[in-house]
Amino acid sequence: MSGGARHTVPVDVHLVLRRDGEPGGGGPEVLLSRRAGPVYAAGMWHLPSGHLEPDEGMVDAVIREAREETGVRIEARDVSVAVTVHHRPPRGAGSRIGVFFDVRRWSGTPRVREPDRCDGMGWYPLDALPEPMVAYCRAGLDAYRAGRPAAVHFQEPGDTVEHTADGADRTRLLPAPPVAGPDLPHQLRLFAEQAVGRVAGAAEVSAVRGGGSRVWRITGADGGTWYLKRHRGERFHDREVAAYRSWVPALGARAPRLVAADTPARAVVVTALAGRSPHGMLLGAAAETRLHHELGRLASALHRSAPEQQPAGSPAAPVKQHLEAARPYLEDGDGDAELVLALAATYEELPRPVLVPTHGDLQYRNVLLADEGEDAEVKLLDFERSQYATATRDMVRLGDTWTARPELRDAFLAGYGRPLSPVEELRLDCEAAFDAVSAIAYGATHHDPGTAERGRRTLHRLRTTAARRP
Repeated sequence: MSGGARHTVPVDVHLVLRRDGEPGGGGPEVLLSRRAGPVYAAGMWHLPSGHLEPDEGMVDAVIREAREETGVRIEARDVSVAVTVHHRPPRGAGSRIGVFFDVRRWSGTPRVREPDRCDGMGWYPLDALPEPMVAYCRAGLDAYRAGRPAAVHFQEPGDTVEHTADGADRTRLLPAPPVAGPDLPHQLRLFAEQAVGRVAGAAEVSAVRGGGSRVWRITGADGGTWYLKRHRGERFHDREVAAYRSWVPALGARAPRLVAADTPARAVVVTALAGRSPHGMLLGAAAETRLHHELGRLASALHRSAPEQQPAGSPAAPVKQHLEAARPYLEDGDGDAELVLALAATYEELPRPVLVPTHGDLQYRNVLLADEGEDAEVKLLDFERSQYATATRDMVRLGDTWTARPELRDAFLAGYGRPLSPVEELRLDCEAAFDAVSAIAYGATHHDPGTAERGRRTLHRLRTTAARRP
C-alpha cells in the first residue's frame, strides 16, 4: 500500500430517464437537454446531470437534479444504477467519476426548468442520438446500450469535448463478472424487463429432466424476485395462463400470481413464493400428515373455483396408445398390460363423471413448504398441466406417497372435506394405472428414471390391491 497522498476525484450523477418509443419507431428513448449560456459544453446535448452536494447521497442527488432541471418527481425505489464511467476530459483538473442512473417511472412532464443553462429538451431514440453531444455523456450511453456496468473514458489533450463519429474512440467498456449459469435469451430478457423493470440477475432453475419447460429466477435492480418460464409448447402455455387468470386466484397467497404473459414467446412471469419443496425432504410423521391435510384443502379450493363441466368423448381413449408406448418397458410375466386393459374396460363402464378445474400434476415437486416444522404453510406451483378433469385425477400422483401410509390419505380427504364414493375409489385406481403406463413410457424415452420408477411402483401397488380383492 502506497504511503503517498490518496487519489480523490469528484463524483457526478446522470439521469437516464427512459420511456418506450412510438410503435414502429426507433425503440426506447431517453430524455436529453441542450446546454446553453456560460456553462461547460454549451450548445451540446447531455443527460440531465449534476454534482453531489456535501454529504449528499447519489440517489438523493439524481432525484434533486431531475426535479431542478426537468421538473419530474422520482421516488428512490424507482432509481436503478446502470453505468459507472471514469472520465478524464481533454483539458482541466484531472479525472472524475460519473454514475448513470436508469429511471423508468416518474411523475410530471419534463420541461426546461433552468433556461439560463438549457435551451432545449427532448426525447431521442437510444439508437439515434442527436449531435453535437458531449463525448463523456455519449460514452456512458454507449456502455448503457451495450449492457455494460462500467466504462473508462480517458480523453487525450487535443480531443474535442464534443463526440465526433470520426474522432478517436476513447471509450473502453468493462464487462460484468461472469454470471453463474446461463443468462436469459435476449428476447426473454426484453419481455421480463417490460414486465418487472431492469433485470439485475438471472439463474436458470429448470428441472434437470430434459424436454421440459425452462425456468429462470430473475432478480430486479431493487432486489425483487420473480420467476420467468418459457413453456415447452403452446398447449402448456395456454393451460397455465388460463389457470392463473381464472382458477388460481382462489388459492390466494398460497399460489403465485401471474405478472405478464407473452403468447408468441410462450413465456410467463410470475411472482416468487418463499419456501422449499418437500420433494426429497425427510419429513416427520406429523409434518407430513399436516402437509397432506393442507393439500386436500388446496385441491378442494381449486376444484370449486369454477362451475363443473360434462366430459366429451371417451375418457379412456388415450390409454391404449400409452400402453403400446410403454409395453416394451414393462416387466414380462407381471400381467401389467392385462391389468391396465381390464381397468380401461372398467373405466368405460363407470358412470360419466363431472369435470372440475384441476392442477394436473399434484405431487411434491410442485409444492412448497414456507417454514420448517409442523406448522409450515403449504403452497402450490406449476399450473401448466391444469385443465378440466375428474377430481380424482388430482389424487393420482399423491397416491404414490399414500402406499402403506393410510394416515396420509385420510389427512388429504379430511382436508378435502369429504370421502370418496365407491365409484370414485374405482375411478382413482383406473386413472392411476393410466398415469403409470404414461409415466413409464415418458421416463424411458426422456431419460427420466424417477418418473418411470413412479409408474412401476403404481402398477405394483395396483396388482397387489387387485390380488387381495375377493
